[in-house]
Amino acid sequence: MIRKITEKDRTLFLRLSEEFYRSDAVSHAIPSSHHERAFEEVMRTDTYTEAFFIECGGEVAGYLLTSNAYSREAGGMMLWVEELYLMPQYRGRGLGQEAFAFIEQKAKQEDLRRIRLDVCESNRRAIALYERLGFGELEYKQMIKDL
Repeated sequence: MIRKITEKDRTLFLRLSEEFYRSDAVSHAIPSSHHERAFEEVMRTDTYTEAFFIECGGEVAGYLLTSNAYSREAGGMMLWVEELYLMPQYRGRGLGQEAFAFIEQKAKQEDLRRIRLDVCESNRRAIALYERLGFGELEYKQMIKDL
């Protein structure tokens, strides 16, 4: 089951978010304040960003953070999978596929044109899942400038 995160989920979301950023799925850590800001933003609005818990057997197994943005290349709005984290003990149970079925259904309902995500080259298991689900690579090198 996938459910929207609510204010009462703050402590658990923050714990899982910090776990994700300590995992090998992420190339660098972020300041603790960024976890708090992310939670506050998804509580403030769902206009462009949403957070969901992924549950298994009534227990929280991980979370999903999405954002919407306009993509000229896609010809409309797209859904960006910002973060998908499953705790290690829940991996290999089909929850990633369930999360992407949810994402795809959400994108279709909202008439979005593309689903996009980032993945570290070293995360071979995630890449294999994404490829099985029909994702392909963009021929871009991402660059950023933090302000």
